[in-house]
Amino acid sequence: MTLNKNIFEDLFVLELANNHWGRVERGLKIIEDYSKIVRFNNVRAAIKLQFRDVDSFIHKDYRHRTDLRYVKKTLETQLTKEEYVRMVRAIKAGGCLTMVTPFDEKSVDMCVELGVEIIKIASSDINDWFLLEKIATTKKPVVCSTGGSSLKDIDDLVTFFENRQIPLAINHCVSIYPSEDSELEINQIDFLKNRYPNTTIGFSTHEYNNWEWTVMMSYAKGARTWERHIDIDDGTTKVPAYNSLPEQVDVWFRAYKKAKEICGAPGTQKRIPPEKEIRYLDKLVRGVYAKTDLPAGHRLTDESCYLAVPLLKGQISCREFMRGEVLTKPIKKDSPIHIDDIESPYAADSDLKRMIYDRGLDPNAPVGADFQHGTQAVANVATATRDMRH
Repeated sequence: MTLNKNIFEDLFVLELANNHWGRVERGLKIIEDYSKIVRFNNVRAAIKLQFRDVDSFIHKDYRHRTDLRYVKKTLETQLTKEEYVRMVRAIKAGGCLTMVTPFDEKSVDMCVELGVEIIKIASSDINDWFLLEKIATTKKPVVCSTGGSSLKDIDDLVTFFENRQIPLAINHCVSIYPSEDSELEINQIDFLKNRYPNTTIGFSTHEYNNWEWTVMMSYAKGARTWERHIDIDDGTTKVPAYNSLPEQVDVWFRAYKKAKEICGAPGTQKRIPPEKEIRYLDKLVRGVYAKTDLPAGHRLTDESCYLAVPLLKGQISCREFMRGEVLTKPIKKDSPIHIDDIESPYAADSDLKRMIYDRGLDPNAPVGADFQHGTQAVANVATATRDMRH
């Protein structure tokens, strides 16, 4: 069953890769440690493994070539199917989503057999159409990194999965391990968002200088899924610079939450101002006062009224004053003109009247007392009366 593309929204991918080093217990320890950090920070995360059918993935004539780094590492980190089953179960038990990068067609079949929820396409495989076509048969959501790719590669990939209605996320990625800050090219997130507006855009990152800056900047740019390599320092292996340790991923998660707090509402809609902001600005809204003694029946004009702070409870403000309101009773010079003092389309609206009386300064309150307002009173009154104007 195809899952909605929202599965990618605010999703962190923790790339365990081959850092189990062929030892399932080490892999389970990594899963346990990072599952705790995920729960503590209350974020959505997938822990990602890598599957290879080693017998077919490496040509038999080259398995002895330990001078070839990827051959050597693949052989050294090989696990059995039963060991992968244990790791997948541990990921699910830890409350994380299961995700796998399969590097061959048989590994795709194992993803299906083990119930893996998301499939990752490595940057190196973005145009391996034999593998892509196999992955598409699963109908599982797909994330693809774009390191070293051409624009045509990405265009073709997006079209391929859109035509099959398979949820896809595209990760901006620089495949340099580790990456210097000057190599990160985070502005590419803007490019990808503009070119593929219906696709979730993410950031797969290998920098090693800081765990705060890039997640905050990429979130502000519009990235909504992130990926980092993870490891633990147990003294048995050297941790590569591009890998993150548990305490660094904790910082990463907290920086994301701070970025989300600072950025606020999504850029696709107008934010709703908080009440304290409205209260603050309301103190600067001018109220309508009489320039001279005005009789009942007088029609208000710029010549008979002036605007000044403070705005008082029940007083009409510059935002509602429409010129032409008729006084229902006499008003003394320099006195406020209240909603109950005029004939107006909005003077008969009980909800609007209540909001006008909920805002502004109470002239009978002790000196030093602040404005008291109902929630969004000024904003709501201004909106309602603006509608009447037009």
